[in-house]
Amino acid sequence: MSTPIAFIQSTKLKAKPADETKLGFGSIFTDHMFVMDYVVGKGWINPRVEPFAPLLMDPSTIVLHYGQSVFEGLKAYRRADGGINLFRPELNFERINNSSRRLGIPELPVSQAMDGLYRLLEIEADWVPSAPGTSLYIRPFIIATEAHLGVKSSDTFKFMIILSPSGAYYAHGLDPVSIYIEDEFVRAVRGGTGFAKTAGNYAASILSQEIAHDKGYDQVLWLDGISMTYIEEVGSMNVFFVIDRKLVTPALNGSILPGITRRSVIELAKHWGMAVEERRLSIKELIEASEQGLVNEVFGSGTAAVISPVGKLAYEDRVFTYNDGEIGPISQKLYDTMTGIQYGELADELNWVKPLN
Repeated sequence: MSTPIAFIQSTKLKAKPADETKLGFGSIFTDHMFVMDYVVGKGWINPRVEPFAPLLMDPSTIVLHYGQSVFEGLKAYRRADGGINLFRPELNFERINNSSRRLGIPELPVSQAMDGLYRLLEIEADWVPSAPGTSLYIRPFIIATEAHLGVKSSDTFKFMIILSPSGAYYAHGLDPVSIYIEDEFVRAVRGGTGFAKTAGNYAASILSQEIAHDKGYDQVLWLDGISMTYIEEVGSMNVFFVIDRKLVTPALNGSILPGITRRSVIELAKHWGMAVEERRLSIKELIEASEQGLVNEVFGSGTAAVISPVGKLAYEDRVFTYNDGEIGPISQKLYDTMTGIQYGELADELNWVKPLN
């Protein structure tokens, strides 16, 4: 029997955005948030939906000093009939538990977390935008909340879900991005926290991202942290290459985030009968294949963009252009199919969608 979820109504509701074409990303938040507490000896307790508000934290709170935190990202999509879809949400809660294990954080009861998400979305349903390409971004996260200066697992935690209406990622069409291959810094190593969705991994990527922007590139492609020989992932996305008509992506090795969109791309491609290879791919092999004209397409996959085509890739003093800098047919088909399923415009043949209503 699930624990009842309390609801504390906000006394001051916000005005909904008047123009859904100007939502942007991550700067507007709904009226309420879901919160649940963890206390050693009691487990996860006090599930509730309460007004969105700042957190009061002691300056010695463990998360501020030792980074004990994990998070997720998913979306709610408005269907043409007015209903709301979620896309494989159970995988996000499975992954947050995988991340938590690595960070010494107690695992969530998945069914209780899902109940909290559904209740929050039920209350905030009017915040799900309906303009083409828009969505309600969902950010579940866990932070250590014990006030203590000492490197240990916190005795208390908060699990929270906040919501943010977000604009279309591609407001002006599916434009290919340019990628800079990082050959000085590394993001993660096998045995570390690379596979976990934790704050420190993203902090470690910021400097290289700024360097890439200064060089005129949109994203960073990371190489492995030991030999700097093998391709891993791109910024906040997993990466795919269509090499000699085969879909190739780096195998999960403990330092690569196991993306849910990545998994969906692989499953969908196999469903179509495409040859898919999850394996080690060296930068040398990629360059040689590019020189021989065998790299047909390059793209990233992630929650925000779904599919992000890559038009240009730079390594050391060389620049390679793919598909004449335009989106390729496989990237386009994957994007159209994935978004069509998410918004309820195409048949959900693989049973990925969870309709809320």
